[in-house]
Amino acid sequence: MPRIPPACEGIQVNFCKNPGCENYGIPAAQTTGRGAQRDRYAVVSAGRQYPVLKCHACGEYPPLKSNQGIAEERKRLGVYLSVPPEPSCPDFDCVNHGISVSRGSPHYRRYGTTRSGSKRYRCNTCTKTFSVGDATVGQKQPHKNRLIFQLLMNRSPFRRLCEIADIAPGTLYPKLDFLHRQCLAFVGHRERRLLEGFSIPRLYIGVDRQDYVVNWTQREDKRNVQLTAVGSADNVTRYVFGMHLNFDPDVAADVIEQDAATLGDGELQMPFRRHARLWLASDYAAAQHRAKSALSSADGTLNGAVAARYKDAESRSDVEVFEEPGRTTQLPKSGMQVHAEYTLYGHCFLLRDLSMGAEKVRLFLDQDSGMRAAVLGAFAERVTERSADAFYVRINKDMTVDDRKHALKRSRERFHALEEERPDLDRQALRLLLIKEALADMSVIGHWKDRWLTHPFPSMSEPEKAVCYLTDHDDYDEDHLARLYNKASLHAIDTFFMQVRRRLSLLERPIATASNNRRVWHGYSAYNPRSIVQLLEMFRVFYNYVLVGMDKQTPAMRLGLAKGRVSLEDIVYFQP
Repeated sequence: MPRIPPACEGIQVNFCKNPGCENYGIPAAQTTGRGAQRDRYAVVSAGRQYPVLKCHACGEYPPLKSNQGIAEERKRLGVYLSVPPEPSCPDFDCVNHGISVSRGSPHYRRYGTTRSGSKRYRCNTCTKTFSVGDATVGQKQPHKNRLIFQLLMNRSPFRRLCEIADIAPGTLYPKLDFLHRQCLAFVGHRERRLLEGFSIPRLYIGVDRQDYVVNWTQREDKRNVQLTAVGSADNVTRYVFGMHLNFDPDVAADVIEQDAATLGDGELQMPFRRHARLWLASDYAAAQHRAKSALSSADGTLNGAVAARYKDAESRSDVEVFEEPGRTTQLPKSGMQVHAEYTLYGHCFLLRDLSMGAEKVRLFLDQDSGMRAAVLGAFAERVTERSADAFYVRINKDMTVDDRKHALKRSRERFHALEEERPDLDRQALRLLLIKEALADMSVIGHWKDRWLTHPFPSMSEPEKAVCYLTDHDDYDEDHLARLYNKASLHAIDTFFMQVRRRLSLLERPIATASNNRRVWHGYSAYNPRSIVQLLEMFRVFYNYVLVGMDKQTPAMRLGLAKGRVSLEDIVYFQP
């Protein structure tokens, strides 16, 4: 067995994640070495299944991860960006096989149409004829696709949707599959420009996660499936770059379990397993047995909540793992649940690729050690080059509406008083002045001695906010630093999360009750996690390209991926 998991498809994340350390971004070696050739790291254990590195330079203990698992997850999340094969001669032995019909008369000629209206072609070499159908070929009611898409994006429960569209329930799921394919084909065509280095001056991306509950399907086993999606959105354009659920609908649990048993995965440490990214039944049961009864309690203050989150991370064998299966949860009945930290890594590597054309990338993360590791792992090269920075953002989301209004009022009163005191400064200069004052009064919190700034400008959506600069190399002047802290926010991704809850009936927030032993059931919630994957990806396209804001522009228009609002028809009937 190798000392550390080998690199896979250019991915190697087993290095120190401390940006201030000389070993940051430099992977551990496969040999320990001696003397002057000693490796930068030792491999030690944080538990039977959890090997970690010990950095000899800074003393940090980054956990080992399977690069193969991360590469598999990156591939799964980004498969929609692959260029679809163009239609060509179906004869594998013909020289024209693989040569697209778009190459024209030297290879093919038009040969009429089929009864359904599909274009027919004849190969000039082997004389075989074949047809190229539209996206809706074979559908009996293609004219209802637009209406069904519109209803799905506007909170219609599935049964009501079937009534309104006058379709049978058995017709809905094939329609959902079709609309999902069309959305991915459309957005893949647009976002491939980002992979080609589409020029963007700056990106200020918020990254956060949202939990979803899947209803139980058998009364004898009333345990829910709880899944997590990670999303990222630019705070300026509001463009959502990804919304990814830790669930793979295209793998069969029985096949994976059998393969894992044959390979002896259960006897290997987690990062060295062939199927490291997937939850095996035995691992899930063991995690349920280890589950803690409660999280660390805070003292009611924002800094106390920050400290409690650090304490929870320290108590885990693997600081990057935040999933804690309990006795009221279970694994999905079809497909497989993915270890959430691998979905985080896959998401961040995809985000790195989509943002390669941006001159600078600033990433604002919810306070989560797994999210921090994934971002600092995926963006290590850009962080080292100083073209990317990362910040923690912690928001007090438990304040009442009245508390939020009072916080906003106090902030405005303080700002107006400063305006009268300093009439020589404009509003932007005054904002920077207050942030620079806060920079001089930061709090040191947690085992890692991170420095947190209490943000002086609350809003109704972020009424109390603290910010921590994770990639501080002490190379920005005070004004530059103040401007970056001023931009720290999760408002774009949180707005998208709110719209998901409001517009997708399957993902409304269910309510747990003490009488039901903390189990939850919601009449509109999904019974199959595949539907959640499909709706989240469809809604991302709808949100980015169809919904317009107060400025009459969509997020895609602001980013430069669209010239105008895209009609539903252009998505539903998209042809590459």
